[in-house]
Amino acid sequence: MNSSVGVRDPQGVIDENPMGIRQGIVVALMIALNALDGFDVLSSAFASVGISKEWGIDREALGIVLSAELVGMGVGSVLLGGMADRFGRKLTMLACLVVMAIGMYLAHAAQAVAPITAWRFITGIGIGGMLAATNAVVAESTSQSGRSLSMALYVIGYPLGGVFGGIAAKEWLLVYYDWRAVFLFGAACTAVMIPLVMLLVPETPAFYAARRPEGAVERINRSLKALGKPLISALPAISPTAARPKVSDILTNPKLRPVTLLLAFGYMFHTITFYFILKWAVKIVADYPPGYSQPDASSVLLWANVGGALGGFLFGFLMKRWQIKAPTIAMLALGVIAVIWFGTGHPTLLGWRAAASFAMFATNAAIVGFYAAFALGFPAYARATGTGFVLGIGRFGAAGSPIIAGFLFKTLGNDQLLAVSAIMSLGSAIALILFALLPLQDADKLGLEEMPAGEPLD
Repeated sequence: MNSSVGVRDPQGVIDENPMGIRQGIVVALMIALNALDGFDVLSSAFASVGISKEWGIDREALGIVLSAELVGMGVGSVLLGGMADRFGRKLTMLACLVVMAIGMYLAHAAQAVAPITAWRFITGIGIGGMLAATNAVVAESTSQSGRSLSMALYVIGYPLGGVFGGIAAKEWLLVYYDWRAVFLFGAACTAVMIPLVMLLVPETPAFYAARRPEGAVERINRSLKALGKPLISALPAISPTAARPKVSDILTNPKLRPVTLLLAFGYMFHTITFYFILKWAVKIVADYPPGYSQPDASSVLLWANVGGALGGFLFGFLMKRWQIKAPTIAMLALGVIAVIWFGTGHPTLLGWRAAASFAMFATNAAIVGFYAAFALGFPAYARATGTGFVLGIGRFGAAGSPIIAGFLFKTLGNDQLLAVSAIMSLGSAIALILFALLPLQDADKLGLEEMPAGEPLD
C-alpha cells in the first residue's frame, strides 16, 4: 500500500525515490515511441531509391518529398507541444499516434509525388507532437538519479528505430516487396502502440501539479500510485500574490527567453547537418561509382543508426559523470570532422558504412545532450511547449537541408556540400557554449511554477 508523505511537490516525491518497475515500463515505452518516430522519419529515405525509380523524379523533386515530414515535424512540435502542456502528455501522445498511423498508411497508397508529399507532411505533424510529449514524460516520470541514463536511452531509441527499420527494409521489405511496404509496415507498428500507451502510461504528476485542475491532488495520487510512489495529502501552499506563469514565458520571461533562443538556434544548426546525413546517405551511396543496389545502399543508413545508438548510449554515461555541457560541445566538434570525412567518398561499401557510423555516433550523441538541456532548461508548466518550440525551430531549419542540398548537388560535389553542412555544427557548439554560461541550472527551482492554488494555468 502507498504511504503518504504529507504536503509535497509530487515531482520531489518522484525525484527522491528509487526507480520502480512501472517507471521502467514507461521509459521503455517512450524509447519504443522514439524508435517508432525514428523509423517513420527514415522511411522515406529507405524508400527514396524506389520512389525515384518508379516515378522518374530527379534529386530536386526527391528532396521535397524527403523534407515533407520534417516540415510537418516543425509544425507539430510547435502546435502539439503546447497541446501537451494544456491537455496532457498522454492525450497528446495518443492523438499523435492516430495521426501518424493514418499518414503512414495513406503514404503507402499514394500514386504521385503530390499526395505522398502531403501524407508525409501530415505524418510529420504527429511525429513532432510526439517528440515534445515523450521528452516531457521521461523527464517527469524518472527519479533524479535515474534521469540522465533514462534520457540517454530514450534518445537512442530514435536511431534504434532506424537500425531495426533498416534491417526490416534491407532483409525483408525491399527484397520481397517494394518501397510501399516500408510505409505500410510503419503504419502497422504505429497502430500497435496505441493500446499500449493507453493502458500502461499514466499522466505525469508534474503535469497535474503545474495545471492544478479540479481534483488535482486526487489525480496526482492516482499517477503516483500507478508509478508505485508515496501519495501526497496536499500540494504546497502558494502565495496569492505569486506571479501567474504562462506557457508564453518561454519567450517573454527574461530568465527563460535566452534559454529558448540559444537552444532553438543551436539545435537548428545541428539538425541541418544531422538530417542531411539521414536523408541523403542512401542516395549518395547508391549514385557513387561503381553504384550500389537499393538494399546495399540502405545498409549504410542502417550502420549509421548503429553508430548513432552507440554514441547516444555512451554519451548517457558521460552526461551522468560530467553533466551536459562539455561532452555535448565536444561531440559537436567531433561531428564536424566526422561529417567531412563521410563526404570525401569511399571506394568500398565497408568504408561508407564505417564513415556513416562515425558521423552519426558523434551527431546523435550531441542530440542526447540537447534533449537533456530541454528537460533542464524549461519548468514543468511549459516543458512540452518549450521543447516543442525548440524542436519546431530545429525541424524547420532541418527541413530546408534536403531541399537546398537537392539543388546544390548540381554545382557542388558531395565532399564540398557536406563540408558546408558540417560548419553548421560549429554554430551549434557556439550556441551551446553560451547556454552553458547562463546562470539557469534547473528551471523548476526558479519559482517560475508558482501560481495561486486551485487556479488553472492559462
